Amino acid sequence: MASWVLSECGVRPLPRIYAKPRAGFSKFRSFQVAKTHSFSSSFKVSNGFNDRKWSLNVSVPLSGQEILREEKINRVREEEDGGEFDPAAPPPFKLSDIRAAIPKHCWVKNPWRSMSYVVRDVAVVFGLAAVAACFNNWVVWPLYWAAQGTMFWALFVLGHDCGHGSFSNNPKLNSVVGHLLHSSILVPYHGWRISHRTHHQNHGHVENDESWHPLSEKIYKTLDNATRMLRFTLPFPMLAYPFYLWARSPGKKGSHFHPESDLFAPSERKDIITSTACWTAMAALLAGLSFTMGPLQMLKLYFIPYWIFVMWLDLVTYLHHHGHDDKLPWYRGKEWSYLRGGLTTVDQDYGWINNIHHDIGTHVIHHLFPQIPHYHLIEATEAAKPVLGKYYREPKKSRPLPLHLLGSLIRSLKRDHFVSDTGDVVYYQTDPKLHGPEKQD
Repeated sequence: MASWVLSECGVRPLPRIYAKPRAGFSKFRSFQVAKTHSFSSSFKVSNGFNDRKWSLNVSVPLSGQEILREEKINRVREEEDGGEFDPAAPPPFKLSDIRAAIPKHCWVKNPWRSMSYVVRDVAVVFGLAAVAACFNNWVVWPLYWAAQGTMFWALFVLGHDCGHGSFSNNPKLNSVVGHLLHSSILVPYHGWRISHRTHHQNHGHVENDESWHPLSEKIYKTLDNATRMLRFTLPFPMLAYPFYLWARSPGKKGSHFHPESDLFAPSERKDIITSTACWTAMAALLAGLSFTMGPLQMLKLYFIPYWIFVMWLDLVTYLHHHGHDDKLPWYRGKEWSYLRGGLTTVDQDYGWINNIHHDIGTHVIHHLFPQIPHYHLIEATEAAKPVLGKYYREPKKSRPLPLHLLGSLIRSLKRDHFVSDTGDVVYYQTDPKLHGPEKQD
């Protein structure tokens, strides 16, 4: 008993049946141990400077297969520590291991809490518009455009949660709120929801992914020079989203507005008609407001913030799958799996913007488990890190404004152009003729 208490307090090493911890102990993170159950009670220990909460964990016996699995994880991670880490290597853990590490309450969806974010964001949107219209001068307008475009992006993220079903367990509520939020920023809710589902189901797959997936070398070479420059030269890639909705990416066909598109199953066509009708109604409303208030006023109040929102969407989505200092693998054929594809996504820190856009930068766990509400993603990620090990890439800490991400974006656009037509594990290659040779840091 005494030995067990000393082990739990960190005085002696834990038994070998536990996975090797991947992160240090801190007052912000409770120590996670595989296959344990916690008493609900806890006690405080004062160290003279601050108080920490310490929880008692009681371990339960592991089966023979579980012990062998934990030993395998330990061996692989010891090899990682002693040699070069290969991000394309099959991970020593399963999706179920990550799921088991995440606290149960992180899966709970609270519709009242979700709606409170909607009320907050909508109130801010109308408040910003009222203030800008009241002052109506060229000192206020640029500040308004940046703030309102960011809030449009926040509305999109909440509609995104509706599309995943992480907003609530009520499909009708998700659909109604999702249509109101997405239609207000000219996004066809069901059309986008279905294609985004395809993206999550095929993340990291060269041919089947739907969002900022690589171009094969063959497709890349068919593009004319103007198209290449538009795709890989700022600011044009950050304006791509509306065009993607109409015609998808190079090499793919279909439209998010057309019910007969091969993006959708026949059973989903009524949903597409509904979303396209809502989008059309919003477009008609904007046209009427432009006629009533004047096109210049609507340009300042709505359309410039809309394009700021588009830039946010393209920036964030792109950097979820690009821009890391280490090259990330993409897969084909038998090498691809849902887990391996999800582990190629990247978390990003957006400073003050994290709270505004509902922690969407906490993206790895979201990609693996899109059912988790956005307000539990940070806690779920912290709980999963000991299991993920080096397969989780810690994001660079941002200043209040994430200006450092512009450097990551520019570097990626200069080097991440296409992938080989052959091979089941591939990495981005660079076309030196597009921007010239990349300067080494």
